[in-house]
Amino acid sequence: MSVAEDLADALAKDVIDAVEALDDVDLIDQVAKQLGASSQTTQEAFMTAVRVRLAEKRARKFLETRLARALAQAKNTSE
Repeated sequence: MSVAEDLADALAKDVIDAVEALDDVDLIDQVAKQLGASSQTTQEAFMTAVRVRLAEKRARKFLETRLARALAQAKNTSE
């Protein structure tokens, strides 16, 4: 990754953590606007990193739920 992508990804991680801590989803857009005022390239990299990280988080949660359900069903079947 480029320096801009690395920095944008690190910022995306921190902002997502802050969104969860503050329960403020608008924070992502606010940070993106600040970035866009200085560097549209970094803003685009940041938004891409946010989308990728949030998509991965949703997919991982889905996988964990699906696996837990399957394991619970298997346990109930064997009893």
